[in-house]
Amino acid sequence: MDRTLRAVLALLTSVAALLGLTTALGGTAGAAAPPAGQATRYTMTAFTNNSESNMYVYDSPDATAFTLRKGPAYVPPSGMIRDPSIFKHTDGFYYLTYTTRTWSALSTTIGFARSTDRLNWTFLYDYTVPISGLARAWAPEWFVDTDGSVNIILSASTTAGGEFTFKPYKLTATNSALTAWSTPTALSGISPNYIDTFIVKIGSTYHAFTKNETTKYIEYATASNLTGPYTFQKTGNWTGFGDFVEGPALVQLDNGGWRIYYDAYRDTKYWYSDSYDNFATWSAPTELPGLSGTVRHLTVLKETVSGGATLPTNTTRSLQSVNFTGRYGVVRSDSLAYADPVTASSTTAVKQSATWTIVPGLADANCYSFRDSSGRYLRHWDFRVRFDASNGTDIFKKDATYCARPGTNSGSVRLESYNYPGRYIRHYNYALRVDPYQATDTFRADSSFTAVNPWA
Repeated sequence: MDRTLRAVLALLTSVAALLGLTTALGGTAGAAAPPAGQATRYTMTAFTNNSESNMYVYDSPDATAFTLRKGPAYVPPSGMIRDPSIFKHTDGFYYLTYTTRTWSALSTTIGFARSTDRLNWTFLYDYTVPISGLARAWAPEWFVDTDGSVNIILSASTTAGGEFTFKPYKLTATNSALTAWSTPTALSGISPNYIDTFIVKIGSTYHAFTKNETTKYIEYATASNLTGPYTFQKTGNWTGFGDFVEGPALVQLDNGGWRIYYDAYRDTKYWYSDSYDNFATWSAPTELPGLSGTVRHLTVLKETVSGGATLPTNTTRSLQSVNFTGRYGVVRSDSLAYADPVTASSTTAVKQSATWTIVPGLADANCYSFRDSSGRYLRHWDFRVRFDASNGTDIFKKDATYCARPGTNSGSVRLESYNYPGRYIRHYNYALRVDPYQATDTFRADSSFTAVNPWA
């Protein structure tokens, strides 16, 4: 963990006793990675800078490293497919809703499509939104409430020319086929001129993230009812995301944190940031690797599916580098970890240093921790990987926990930091580090390891 960040976060939380040792990047009670045999899958739907009429589908095991699964995956029979939002209904189908016209055209409809596999879509219908004087219906987002009701949060403007003035409306499905909708209801407290409203519910509170179309900032409001009244908690550049940003979309990570994705459209970049304190503060914005500058106004659906990468627990193994097969994870006398050569002629001490016990993760038993022969654990400090004795604190447990993701070779894994999602153990100049994911073949190979028979 970066020491400067530790200090800043400690000051923010006024926990002076933990200065230099703590972090806001924790988890929430009950959050956990899926058990062995299952995996988290994040499906992203987006249109691109090159086309407003084609939708692309990507997915990811970690909400960071997205792979194109099909593109284009859906082309509507007419009109555009901007701002596609995806969810999975109780009937087992995936559903899309989307903006049907380009930004400069009058638009009174939203589109619907359906799929069995997320990749092949069937057009259902265009729905004319019954708002008096409607000029533009934009950015419909699915929201399934805790009572099971299926809703769409829609940005609508009744201003036909000049500056558009948007506000959010709720439409609720009145049948299970999602072909009939309630009269649109404006969300009280979010007006005038707010667009791209995205809502999540935690407990009994609705949290709305919405773009102030006048100031161009993403702002934050809460309410005890879906239709409001909403009270703004944070306005202006409260997140540090900057201005000229839009299209916020949130998803919860396995460690309990919340990730927001947003479109910095003026700079033609896409960013994400994480929060672990009920949206009060956010991590430094990170460009979405491999897709920044390509995707536009995305949403991400989280599911638990079969499969995933696993490691044997309560066994001793050596971790072999995928792209330097003669090198293994080794702890040196300075307690730092490296990818070092190990051979049959290596000393007993070297072989022992390359032999680790894999145990259930200290912070999440569905992830993994690694213990050396002296009982110390593999953890990160200043983003450098090392072995230390456990001090029993939550932060140590999180620093020493890694979640397995598929590696580049069959049977190999990449080890993602539990408390810094998007960072992986990788070798760089043969030193083991916890570095941000990069959408390159080199990084993917550098961060892939195979658990093999132990050297000692």
